Amino acid sequence: MSSRPGILTIDPILPFMKERLEQFFDLHPYTSLEELKVVAPVIRGITTGGGSGVPAAIMNALPNLEVVSVNGVGTDRIDLQEAKRRNIRVATTQGTLTDDVADMAVVLMMTVMRDVVNNDRFVRAGNWPNSPLPLSRSLTKKKAGIAGFGHIGQAIAKRVSAFGMEVAYFNSHAKPETAYRFEPDLKALAEWCDVLILAVSGGPRSANMINGDVLTCLGKNGVLINIARGTVVDEEALLVALKEKRIAGAGLDVFQNEPNINPAFFALPNTVLQAHQASATVETRTAMGNLVVENLIAYFTDGKLLTPVI
Repeated sequence: MSSRPGILTIDPILPFMKERLEQFFDLHPYTSLEELKVVAPVIRGITTGGGSGVPAAIMNALPNLEVVSVNGVGTDRIDLQEAKRRNIRVATTQGTLTDDVADMAVVLMMTVMRDVVNNDRFVRAGNWPNSPLPLSRSLTKKKAGIAGFGHIGQAIAKRVSAFGMEVAYFNSHAKPETAYRFEPDLKALAEWCDVLILAVSGGPRSANMINGDVLTCLGKNGVLINIARGTVVDEEALLVALKEKRIAGAGLDVFQNEPNINPAFFALPNTVLQAHQASATVETRTAMGNLVVENLIAYFTDGKLLTPVI
């Protein structure tokens, strides 16, 4: 039996991560709970993505689990209370993806408001000589409401301010270190803003926080941008609001039940849809992958994590 720690890889890992990890650990790709039982006693660590997390059945099957290294910043699909009870350490790749995720929020906002996707289709179809396009909407002097004002929310605020947009934010508590206006009422923020950008953490506390009432407050000229978690939005309410044009449009990078999202989204011309790509750049995914590896090496070398959650 190998003396090296066994690592369960729940999500597929990039080749450079595999090469680095195999220098120190024995890797066991997850296939099924039944097959996991065979190797469960040797598994001391897990690599996973924020979208997959660690299902309870997997955590319960691993009696010697010590550490989870998440390739992402989301921990809503990991039972942190159970991890604390069992003294299982958890690390994320915090600090590596802030800029790219904030950039995607801006890209989605601009694409929706300037109608870039529909304009592209119009030109490709050869329609330019035949008929004019409707005018799109300017970003300048618009109001941006940001729900969730951690590192990503603050990075978004900095970017949209450069367009001359006024910013206010909703958060679990005010951030006195920032000059942006704190709005403790989410509905009031939605009613005030032209663009509502979601950057909150996932989990039970934020589940379906963007409901029909909030969308009604956002109004027929309002735009919703979600680079947070699909669970944050009541999708049935959003689909109704988009179909009936109760809001102007939405730019969505995340969905409930992804990647098998509700096909009703495909027929909506007032949406821009992405496949959870906010952090999907070569530079950021490389930095994330290296940090996943380095957290595991650090833990098994000296018992410390570089970017601990618990």
